[in-house]
Amino acid sequence: MTETLTRSAPAKVNLFLRVLAREANGYHGLETLMARIELADSLTARRAEGTGVTMTVTGAEVGPAADNLAFRAAEAVLEAIRVRFAVALTLDKRIPAGAGLGGGSADAAAALLLVNRLAGDAVPRAELFNLAARLGSDVAYCLSEAPLALAWGRGERMITLAPLPTAPVLLVCPPMPVSTAEAYGWIDEARIGSERRGALVLEPDALRSWSDVARMAGNDFESVVFPRRPGVRGAFEALARTGPLLCRMTGSGSALFAVYRRDEDRDDARMALGRKHGTVIATRTLS
Repeated sequence: MTETLTRSAPAKVNLFLRVLAREANGYHGLETLMARIELADSLTARRAEGTGVTMTVTGAEVGPAADNLAFRAAEAVLEAIRVRFAVALTLDKRIPAGAGLGGGSADAAAALLLVNRLAGDAVPRAELFNLAARLGSDVAYCLSEAPLALAWGRGERMITLAPLPTAPVLLVCPPMPVSTAEAYGWIDEARIGSERRGALVLEPDALRSWSDVARMAGNDFESVVFPRRPGVRGAFEALARTGPLLCRMTGSGSALFAVYRRDEDRDDARMALGRKHGTVIATRTLS
């Protein structure tokens, strides 16, 4: 049986994101279109003697190992299979943490797949998705490996879509963090006394080109984050001035992304922005 496996864990961006009403369980429903990008972490899982999970992280500080989604995902698989062996995880972080790029979710999905493979694929794929849904909102999408998908609820209900053509992307990660819990609180505060969000109606051909997506792209968090984080608003405005096909914040922020027609357009934008607004990363969508 294979004892060591390594897997890429690509980031995602939200091409549109609508926050629906807060439900009785405290969670907000979402409607979102997600696309995977080439920027990725790398996770290695090694089968070892003993029991339990250990974790080493390089590239960034992500807090206590026991709080890490990849660590918790590995534990979930070991608990599900009831096979007694230890797993040593090594995570190489390249995706900025806490930026809305789904790095933790991507790492968790990679851990689910790797540890299950070390166990001889003992957990059926449907059960892996159940584990993913319990771990976090974006984990099921990352586990699906779909380049493009529409998701609802907490991300556990999905329709995978035909991928859009590969396109160059520029990420801008401002140095000011945005707490996801706070961002949801700001949404609730802004909507006191307002009606519930209405349905989103999509035509069958509405998501077949970048131009189509650009016409409907949006992120409900922008309206509450930008007034409270002027640096994020300033970075967004600077990025939007570089002439992209579309420009948005991803997740609850604070990372911003722009999609371009050509690599040259993206690279010119990268030069123009410099590092005035935070870390700038050139990447591409996956197809």
